[in-house]
Amino acid sequence: MGTDGLGLQEILGRVRALAPRITARSQEIEQARRLPGDLVEALRQCGVFRATMPAEWGGPQLTSMEQIALIEEVSAADAAVGWCVMIGMDSGIYAGHLTPQAAAELYPRLDLVTAGWVAPAAVAHETDGGYLVDGHWRFGSGCTHADVIAGGCTVHRDGRPLLDDTGRPVTRIVLAPAASYTVADTWHTTGLAGTGSCDYTAQNLFVPARHTLSLDAPLRDEPMYRRSDTIVRKMPGVPLGLARSALDYVHGIVEGRSEAAGVSWRSSRHVQAVLAECEMQLTAARCAVYATVETVWERLAADTQPTKKERADAALARYHAFRSARTIATALYDLVGGDATHRSTTPLDRALRDSTTACQHVVGQRRILEWSGQLLIGDEPAAAFV
Repeated sequence: MGTDGLGLQEILGRVRALAPRITARSQEIEQARRLPGDLVEALRQCGVFRATMPAEWGGPQLTSMEQIALIEEVSAADAAVGWCVMIGMDSGIYAGHLTPQAAAELYPRLDLVTAGWVAPAAVAHETDGGYLVDGHWRFGSGCTHADVIAGGCTVHRDGRPLLDDTGRPVTRIVLAPAASYTVADTWHTTGLAGTGSCDYTAQNLFVPARHTLSLDAPLRDEPMYRRSDTIVRKMPGVPLGLARSALDYVHGIVEGRSEAAGVSWRSSRHVQAVLAECEMQLTAARCAVYATVETVWERLAADTQPTKKERADAALARYHAFRSARTIATALYDLVGGDATHRSTTPLDRALRDSTTACQHVVGQRRILEWSGQLLIGDEPAAAFV
């Protein structure tokens, strides 16, 4: 698969150099409701999509903490781009759940992009050598520019759902070249419009068994692959980067701005308090994310599993990051007032809409509190990725 020794710092350096170009195209990205092809290629050259590829293959194999830091940096330039990078770098995670032969077939190069919805929304009918897949998935973030698309499926045998030893349906994630699917133009949304998170379908699609996986059954024994929540641990990078960018924008307009009563913003106790409170919320959210993810990572690196309390802490920190970003965006929008409503002159309108849409993902929904509460009292929630 090749190697060029890219590591976190070099990738971050390339992203920082590209960031002004990303931000300058934010309106274009939002209006197109997808990432432009040339920008995808520029991101590919930065190395962001190879972030989770195994070191053995020449990939950076970033830790979960490093993945968050990278996604933060991209999301500060544009949250939709950050979201697509966060999804697209799943390529290395999926590759770690495949045999080397299958991984090389699907990912002959390190910088290929994966997209897709992994919850079981379709049916995979068992057949000789693999599965025939039929179904319709939603929220295929990045499917408009992906090289490989994943789809969660319930496995059927002889026309009936296949059950495991506990009586639960057997599920698989299938991987196939993007051209194997039909993408529908369905992504018309409040925020994160540029992610191209369209619906997509497959009809009688044959997928070899070796191109399917379960996140509970990795084929590589390394920390990144030892828990199925690996694909969500990095998600807080998006709201953290979004909130940082919104705060930096408002800090940048303090000089020369006055309140209606003529008091300069720089002298305004109200402005000072709002900025301080937002910084407090972001710092607390960010520290919680990194601390809890690092705890989980240390457990996995020691070849043990995190405790239920540690799992709950990590899930709650993710949830809090998403909710805090929306709270911060709302406070800054209200602070700036009427000027914040102009999409062409301020990023705050987009920050408010992007953070609101991001909170509709399950990791930002109240169900996380319920599932985390179950963990905290010693129960096991019937939920993936917690």
